[in-house]
Amino acid sequence: MYSRGRIFTQTCRHMETSLYLPVKGFLEKAGYTVKGEVGGCDLVGLSDTDPSVVIVCELKLSFNLELILQAVDRATIADEVWIAARVSARGKGREADKRYRDLCRRLGVGMLGISDAGDVSIIVNSVTPMPRTNPKRRSRLMREHQRRRGDPAVGGSTRAPIMTAYRQQALGCALALASGPMRVREIRSSVPDAGKILLANVYGWFERLDRGVYGLTEAGRQALQQWPQQEVPATAMTPA
Repeated sequence: MYSRGRIFTQTCRHMETSLYLPVKGFLEKAGYTVKGEVGGCDLVGLSDTDPSVVIVCELKLSFNLELILQAVDRATIADEVWIAARVSARGKGREADKRYRDLCRRLGVGMLGISDAGDVSIIVNSVTPMPRTNPKRRSRLMREHQRRRGDPAVGGSTRAPIMTAYRQQALGCALALASGPMRVREIRSSVPDAGKILLANVYGWFERLDRGVYGLTEAGRQALQQWPQQEVPATAMTPA
């Protein structure tokens, strides 16, 4: 049975995902292509005019210390860092605390308030550009954002497996094998890294039937039912 604490945690995470679409829409209007749950960040946006510009936003039901700690961590990989939370209807939330707002200003972290109606407003502006100290992590974040097809993961979610670019490619292989065994070279036309993905078999979806010939396991068929598939982009991936 679920404990009250676990049920409460799951409910909070579900409610955090409800903040995703309002913030995503707000950032898209500002000129960013936004995707959820990229590299452990709730939202990652790349500038439409300059793809080298990265913004990160973290979501919580209310402004708290944990949200600021997350923002400090993200500052090593982003040009702008934002934190977003619901604003208190009674005006008693942290957003009303001048000390909290001043701390965000000193850190260069922007604050976004979300009303019950889903309206997003700027409480504190983000400082740009922020000093970056982890270029490798930043590069991984950008590559995952650029290679991921569409926006398949809702920011703020933690329970469901994240639909990474690698998982999308593996599902492309599974889709090709759904009608029967195939040779690797036949799958490469739609999934260039098919050979590596089938050989690694990270998720247990494939089985080697002969030299260069693979079939789909029951786990692979279940994966296709869980994630109805579309075509995947022809780019190299690393597992996640």
